[in-house]
Amino acid sequence: MKTILVTGGAGFIGSNFVRLLLGTKADYHVINVDKLTYAGNLSTIDDIMDHTRHTFVHGDIADATLIEELFSRSRIDIVVNFAAESHVDRSIEDPSVFVRSNILGVQILLDAAKRYQIEKFVQISTDEVYGELGETGYFTEQTPLNPSSPYSASKTSADLLVQAWHRTYGLNTNITRCSNNYGPYQFPEKLIPVMIYKALQNTPLPVYGDGSNIRDWIHVYDHNQAVLQIMEHGQSGRVYNIGSSNECSNLTVVKTILDILGKPHSLIEFVTDRLGHDWRYAIDARRLRNELSWTPQYSFQDGLKQTVDWYLEHQSWWKDLLENQ
Repeated sequence: MKTILVTGGAGFIGSNFVRLLLGTKADYHVINVDKLTYAGNLSTIDDIMDHTRHTFVHGDIADATLIEELFSRSRIDIVVNFAAESHVDRSIEDPSVFVRSNILGVQILLDAAKRYQIEKFVQISTDEVYGELGETGYFTEQTPLNPSSPYSASKTSADLLVQAWHRTYGLNTNITRCSNNYGPYQFPEKLIPVMIYKALQNTPLPVYGDGSNIRDWIHVYDHNQAVLQIMEHGQSGRVYNIGSSNECSNLTVVKTILDILGKPHSLIEFVTDRLGHDWRYAIDARRLRNELSWTPQYSFQDGLKQTVDWYLEHQSWWKDLLENQ
């Protein structure tokens, strides 16, 4: 049985990845490390806490002592690093937290991975490292890195560290850069869950600028299926873009949520745009599709309807999180 260290496994994407591993891979044991900040909560993994192939550790990847203890105590075969401070607005308010988690934490993990000669290190990055696009074109794995925010700058730094450990020390690595995720268990400060919550409360839905900013949306299940394929079969040293070709403006997303919930568009309220707000992201995922035969399963319309339904059925989960902020 292989041991997979999943960091950030009590957060949105990480917890869904842990569920995928436990549900489909009987020969994997998961060590799940999470700092349990605002975006990681035990309630998010309550259903898998007692799983026989799941071990939860409350800890910080930037704690070198803790990471050393984990690697020395367990034979870790693979690291999948989801752990990151990820909210752009918070990075603008306090960049230092992002530097500690997203850069120092990655370096500590890489050092341990090299020292204990693990099989593979997978760094979960973001399409935001590329900056922004104009009206046409797509991000490819060869697109120059051009981050706009403290968050994306910290993720870019981490990517460069991972590439350096591969080239200098021969560590088997992959980097994944994904478009905007949505789906179950997303922390209720991100666009889609925020809009669902506010629409249910019949309160104004704040939209940055004129709402024309475009993102390429992917269901968290499709993202994690891609990560699993890359973890098991990705070529050493490769970067893989993950996207499902679902470009949509923020305004269209918000209007669609209101339509699903039967709420009026008059609830939309335009607010001052975010500092350094990239206008458009779009992913070219041909490398992933061609090399690893990955295809997304969810259309955006179906996935968004499923997501809204999930939040309606799990209101106690996100209401508790909002009350405890």
